[in-house]
Amino acid sequence: MSLGTRLFTLLRGELVGTDGAGNRYYQEKAGDHDDGGARRKRWVLYAGKPEASAVPPEWHAWLHRIVDRPPSEAPLPTQPWEKPHVPNLSGTGSAQLPPGSLLTGARRPRATGDYQAWRP
Repeated sequence: MSLGTRLFTLLRGELVGTDGAGNRYYQEKAGDHDDGGARRKRWVLYAGKPEASAVPPEWHAWLHRIVDRPPSEAPLPTQPWEKPHVPNLSGTGSAQLPPGSLLTGARRPRATGDYQAWRP
């Protein structure tokens, strides 16, 4: 996080809540917006590396003004079929790799007789 973000958060930020990963969510203090109806800024300070996919869906909805009240005040209802949030792991050592991927070190099985190379 940059020095400017730290200063802005310290001077004008109001902590709204945190998520399970330790990300902290802020909005501008109420007194900072006396211009009659302008929307207060909302932002996140990541616990680790800045990665947008690390923001859970309920906090994403608040950041993007899909819901008015943060999940710390009004948690969204959950469905029994919902799974816990998992950030995008592509490009990391924990990424899911398909069978036969060169990155797994496995060898692909030889092609069976059902394939013929195309020749122009």
